[in-house]
Amino acid sequence: MSVSIRNVRKEFENFPALHDVSLDIKTSELIALLGPSGSGKTTLLRLIAGLESPTAGSVFFGDEDASHRSVQERNVGFVFQHYALFRHMTVADNIGFGLKVRPSATRPSKADIRARAIELLRLVQLSGLENRYPAQLSGGQRQRVALARAMAIEPKVLLLDEPFGALDAQVRRELRRWLREIHEATGHTTVFVTHDQEEALELADRVVVMSQGRIEQVGTADEVYDNPNSPFVYGFIGDSSSIPVQVEGDRVLLGDKRLALKGWSAKDGKAQLFFRPHDVEIVEGGEGAILGKVLASRRVAGLRRVELSVEDDGHVEIELPADRDAPVGSTLGFRPQRFKLFPA
Repeated sequence: MSVSIRNVRKEFENFPALHDVSLDIKTSELIALLGPSGSGKTTLLRLIAGLESPTAGSVFFGDEDASHRSVQERNVGFVFQHYALFRHMTVADNIGFGLKVRPSATRPSKADIRARAIELLRLVQLSGLENRYPAQLSGGQRQRVALARAMAIEPKVLLLDEPFGALDAQVRRELRRWLREIHEATGHTTVFVTHDQEEALELADRVVVMSQGRIEQVGTADEVYDNPNSPFVYGFIGDSSSIPVQVEGDRVLLGDKRLALKGWSAKDGKAQLFFRPHDVEIVEGGEGAILGKVLASRRVAGLRRVELSVEDDGHVEIELPADRDAPVGSTLGFRPQRFKLFPA
């Protein structure tokens, strides 16, 4: 089932949570809504679910305008961060709950509901736990049960709100791989909310980067990481450093010094030069390079993270091979190999 968000605005007591948001989600696509707190990602997810109604604009499921249909009418599966399992019910009863409360005309038999729960437990790799209660499960197991419950109703769209937010880092990594495998096996159109960029880049077919109620960029993991289209996306996705520069014709100036940068384009005037700490080359002698005084040098796994003071304009970080010496107080010259210029 495809989903189309068309010019949606959402206000809460005159506070605009979403500003004219449009997004097309393809059938069987796995989409991540990524952004900091307050960016509007959870509000957008709740609008797709039918838990909120748009102030303006429309939400389409396929060719059907579902803007004012209920959650039940939209037939969506929703997985919450804190599981929302019924503590007094067994695992099997939790999974079958959505089927059990259907109107009698569409409600499967008890035997069919039980069989569906057993089938889904096998899919989420929890076979044999159908008679346990949520309190007897680990956090990762509870989240798998929550996902099985969402899938039991055979939803048109599967929605997950920070699904791994309450779990520790190791369990999160394991469940990310598992969720991707489940998605490929079932083919549900899936939208999940996260503020964890690693999670979004690893899992999603496309990432929707949001800020202050607007969509900043939509693209694959490679597109949003390698070709960010705004200073916000460059700063939010991955590690980055930036310094203020001046663009004059065919020159990029740092103070009075011309930088030897290749393949750039920008309008004349003040600009911000963004680059990744690992995308630099060290320049002996400093010709056409950015010069910085080493403030700190730290070994991080197989590399060295170096903090530099550049001109009077603040600090940047670069990454060097672990065996490269960078004594505090010394001067390093470096040149970004991949970078982007944005108007200041």
